[in-house]
Amino acid sequence: MTSTSALFKPFSLGSLTLPNRIVMAPMTRSKSPGGVPGQPVVDYYRRRAENAVGLIITEGTTVDRPGASFDPAIPNFHDSASLDGWKRVVDAVHGAGGKIAPQLWHVGLARKPGTGPHPDAKSDSPSGIVPGGKQVGEPMSAEDIADTIAAFAKAAKAAAEIGFDAIEMHGAHGYLLDQFFWEGMNQRDDRFGGGLVERTTIVQEIVKAIRAEIPADLPLILRYSQWKQQDYNARLADTPELLGEFLGPLSDAGVDIFHASTRRFWIPEFEGSDLNLAGWTRKLTGKPAITVGSVGLNSDFIGAFMGENSPAASLDGLIERMERNEFDLVAVGRALISDPEWAAKVRDGRFGELEDFSAETLKELV
Repeated sequence: MTSTSALFKPFSLGSLTLPNRIVMAPMTRSKSPGGVPGQPVVDYYRRRAENAVGLIITEGTTVDRPGASFDPAIPNFHDSASLDGWKRVVDAVHGAGGKIAPQLWHVGLARKPGTGPHPDAKSDSPSGIVPGGKQVGEPMSAEDIADTIAAFAKAAKAAAEIGFDAIEMHGAHGYLLDQFFWEGMNQRDDRFGGGLVERTTIVQEIVKAIRAEIPADLPLILRYSQWKQQDYNARLADTPELLGEFLGPLSDAGVDIFHASTRRFWIPEFEGSDLNLAGWTRKLTGKPAITVGSVGLNSDFIGAFMGENSPAASLDGLIERMERNEFDLVAVGRALISDPEWAAKVRDGRFGELEDFSAETLKELV
């Protein structure tokens, strides 16, 4: 096994200082009845902080729009009970020596009508269409968009006041912000639609609105992806040049760290280079990048939803990329769901004790 020292170097940006490069990836758990994170959620995150995770990014937590959530057990980030619950999470993580960021989320058209905590609400989307062009709803109005921008800014302000150490926006996987990025779901003819750069406008404006509400040194993270839950083969950018055009305005707007979501971190993003999506993101923006995608496991997440387990895998390839400074931080997902001590075991060289991912652990908060 290659030395893991590259994973355990400190990282600093603005007010955020981490003891190592390991990040807990955001993963929906749906264990917050009524949208309120309770003691089981507090304990769940605390256990990871106690066991050497550098930065915890919470599961997606929804902003204050009626159609932002598709499950009443997904935590929200806008009512007093939920914010009190999140404050208890933050205090527990800090008490264990950890750092934590909320992932602010709006599911958009991934929400089916009649679902979520507000079943009568409409589902927000750029154009009211699904990939292929079928009309399933109404486009968001200018007022809807303005209210959504304000909802993200309001949530970010609350996060800063509660004491979170950074903030992540969920702009990946075919949820609302990604639906604006994606031509397959954004056919608007106003300033929020058009070409690749124009389709980033809503997120640029959210970033600027957030920056106006939080301390200047509080890092703002944007998670984005090429793939979508609606289409695993979808791509926003087919070339490095197009990726640079996409990322540039978002970086200029005030994103501090990009979280480049892939299903398998070891897959090169473009022909002619070994760089993965996070590697290209770092190269093109000059800003820190988080890699993610089946870290520590030998299969991607799709099988997990079909009840498939995944054995632990070598970290050699990951560490070699870290040593080349391809990316700055490494987000670990399913490996940390099944094994809260994963980071501590890696740090201490206890590789034989690493637990395989068991799909059964998706049913509970281990």
